[in-house]
Amino acid sequence: MPYRRLPNTDQARIRALKAVVVKGDIYNVYDLAVSLKTLTDARNFLIKFEAAQSYYAECFERQSKAGRKHQANVKTARLYLSHFIQVLNLAVIRSEVRTSHKEYYGLDLKNNNVPDLSTETSLAEWGRKIINGESLRISQGGIPIYNPTIAKVRVHYDIFMESYERQKNLQASTARSLEVLSSMRADADSLILNIWNQVEKKFEDVFPNKKRLDLCRDYGVIYYYRTGEKQIEEVEV
Repeated sequence: MPYRRLPNTDQARIRALKAVVVKGDIYNVYDLAVSLKTLTDARNFLIKFEAAQSYYAECFERQSKAGRKHQANVKTARLYLSHFIQVLNLAVIRSEVRTSHKEYYGLDLKNNNVPDLSTETSLAEWGRKIINGESLRISQGGIPIYNPTIAKVRVHYDIFMESYERQKNLQASTARSLEVLSSMRADADSLILNIWNQVEKKFEDVFPNKKRLDLCRDYGVIYYYRTGEKQIEEVEV
C-alpha cells in the first residue's frame, strides 16, 4: 500500500490547503469530504499563512538584492582601509611618522601587520579607529598620509557603514518574518493532517483502490510508493 507524507515545505503546505479550499468553492458543502468547520478553518488559515510566506519571501529577496551591492561596498572599503594602513606602516618604517603615533590608530607598535579586516564587524571597528587616528595625528601637526588620503578612505567607509546598517536591518526583518512563518507551520501541519484524515475516512469504502487514491489525491493528499510497490499494484488491478 502507498503511504502518505505531510508536506515539508511551505509551498507544499499552501498547495495542500488550497486543494481543499478550491473544492469548497466548487462543490456544495454537503458533498465535501471535510466538515464545514474544517473548510472554514482551512480557508481562514490559508489567507494568513500565504501572507506570511509571501512577506518572508519578499524580505529575503530584498535582503539578497541589497546584499549583492553591499558586498561590493565591503570589498572597496576593505581595499582602501588596508592600503591606507600599509602606507602608514611604510611611512613609519621610513621614519616619516613616529612609531608611537600608531597608538592613535590603535595599531600594534611592535609590528607592521595589517589588522584582520575579514569580518564586517572588524572592518567597521578598524575603519572608525583609523579615521579618528589620522584626524588626531594631523591635528597635532602630522603630515597627512596620501595615496590613499584619509578623505578617500572615509568616503568608502561611510558608504560601507550605510549599507552595513541597512543590511543589518534587512536581516532583522527577514529573521522576524521567518520566525512568524515558522511559528505557523505546526498549525498548518495539524490542519492538513485533520483534512487528510477526514478525506480518507470519506472514501475508505471506495473500490478499486486506485479510484479511492485518486479521489483522495483530488483533495491534495500526497501518496508515495515504496520501491516496486506501484508496479505490483497495477498488475493486481
